[in-house]
Amino acid sequence: MDEEQTAGYREPCGVCSAVDWGVSDEGRFYCRSCHNVIERTREVVDPTFTPGSSRISTIGRGTRTKRPERGRQWVICEGFQFILRNQANALLKLGVSPRFKDEVLCQLWRIYLQKSRQAYTNNPVRTATFKVRGQDSDSDSAAEMSVLSASETDGDTNASSTAGSIAGSSSDWSQCSGSLDAASYLSARLRRSRHGLMSMKKTLALLHLALVWIQEPLTLSDLLRLVNEGHVPYVNAYEELPEEMKLKGKDALIFRVESVPSHRAVHKEAQTLILFLQLPAFPPISQQSLLHPALLSLRYLMDANLPDDLHPWVCRVMECAGMADQALHTFNRLLRPVLPRYDLQTAALIIVTMKLVFGLDDHTEWDLSNEAADQDATGNAFSVRRWFRLVQTALTSAQRRREQHVARKQWTARKPLHPNSKKKCVVMKRKRIAEQLQICFEKLSSRPAGAEQDAPSSFRFCWGDGDGADGPSMHQQQLDAAVTLQRDVLTPSNSTYWHPSLRACKPRKCRSHYSAVEDTLPRSFVWLLRLFCFLLDVPPESLYEETLRTERRLTGHRRRRNREEEEGKREEQGGRGGRGGGREKNREEEEEEQRE
Repeated sequence: MDEEQTAGYREPCGVCSAVDWGVSDEGRFYCRSCHNVIERTREVVDPTFTPGSSRISTIGRGTRTKRPERGRQWVICEGFQFILRNQANALLKLGVSPRFKDEVLCQLWRIYLQKSRQAYTNNPVRTATFKVRGQDSDSDSAAEMSVLSASETDGDTNASSTAGSIAGSSSDWSQCSGSLDAASYLSARLRRSRHGLMSMKKTLALLHLALVWIQEPLTLSDLLRLVNEGHVPYVNAYEELPEEMKLKGKDALIFRVESVPSHRAVHKEAQTLILFLQLPAFPPISQQSLLHPALLSLRYLMDANLPDDLHPWVCRVMECAGMADQALHTFNRLLRPVLPRYDLQTAALIIVTMKLVFGLDDHTEWDLSNEAADQDATGNAFSVRRWFRLVQTALTSAQRRREQHVARKQWTARKPLHPNSKKKCVVMKRKRIAEQLQICFEKLSSRPAGAEQDAPSSFRFCWGDGDGADGPSMHQQQLDAAVTLQRDVLTPSNSTYWHPSLRACKPRKCRSHYSAVEDTLPRSFVWLLRLFCFLLDVPPESLYEETLRTERRLTGHRRRRNREEEEGKREEQGGRGGRGGGREKNREEEEEEQRE
């Protein structure tokens, strides 16, 4: 230990000629034999010191010649191609089918390049910054070529995209500049004429479309969670671009993002992108698909620690609402031009089922819990009160863990981008301050910020008796107190069903009314709504509107079914006069369903 502190200092003492040095608390060397103190001191390294934070700048005379950095000419779409490749590779490592990248995402990217006239077309886009040469073959034969050459060869960083390979040389481009077309890419004229310009948000939308096409059991909320946790590169994704692709100047305005977009924003981008690409009808989402609410609800019931006996009731509500048809969950640009939100639809079905079985009016569910406690002799009856206390404890802990994860997250980039040289000093100063705060946080927090992150999972909670579980499982409990057998048919003990106003609003003129009606809603319903909002990481107003939409389908489908039964009876009796009138009355409801 002494040798490490004295750094191998072996000079003899000038007083007693002994070689036995020690270091005092002040860092000065002294002889252990005669206690003679010498001028030599120990060098102390401060771990909190950040190089460059206390720099002294000097003004030198003479000209300085900066060595040019090595680079190559590239275009914006080529940078997005590398980012898409890295995102797809990250999803493949998480277990997504290889078809996702090779067969679907490559084809969508190829269609995008052709629709945006950046490649695979006889009429390529021309800007003032660079020019592109048209290919000799037509667009159909060019489309048969491989688009994602960089994604097919993961280790080859010199591989370029088709759009980048056809870009001609520009006299204005230097080795220290960024992309060729950044200035024109950000021009107002080009953005007005081409609404399909790629952005970082659109990369997530493109990934979502590819996942839906192959029916991968990865919803949009799952994708955004993987992005938030850092398993899929998005924030600072430009850092993984090849070294020869220099990002300078206006490239920062295109590739730099500071936050992950919301569920609604990515879904809107996917809806816009799918209409821009003019894609054909997606493969049908049958009840055997893991995206269908019939199977997706099993996963959400398990995550919310609800009993398995509730799943048949979810399926019955789905049938009564007319939501079991695969045409409702399959995107078709001509017949149903709205991309379904599978996660929100399934969560809304579970919430409507809970209202139907337990009431959720702040009275019925507690009365049913009291009856379950009185009738339960084996402890196997499901009680809403016991479930609420158990899940609320786990929910509070999970919310605290998520807040701590966000607080520990390092959002600053290792290679900060700055739009111009004037802001470079500001960007570098912010980086140094962020690094110093990170070091202080590592010292004050119990868990270091750079600790290894947990493995990704489709579930927010873990229920069971094992180590690390959030609480005991209630999946095998029975709904004996909540349902009764009437005429050999299981019927909910709750005979009432409440709902707010189900009048559909015009989306262009009216926004969500959740903030206005939240105080008037039952607290148990609001709590259940917020529980599923935490599971899906969506705002309460989005899930509330989807719940109202499900209730409108449920009540409207029942009204139409009752009318059809009445018309059938009239036809049997020979009364066909009211048949046409019934169709006229249902026309508005059919148009409303088509819009939804």
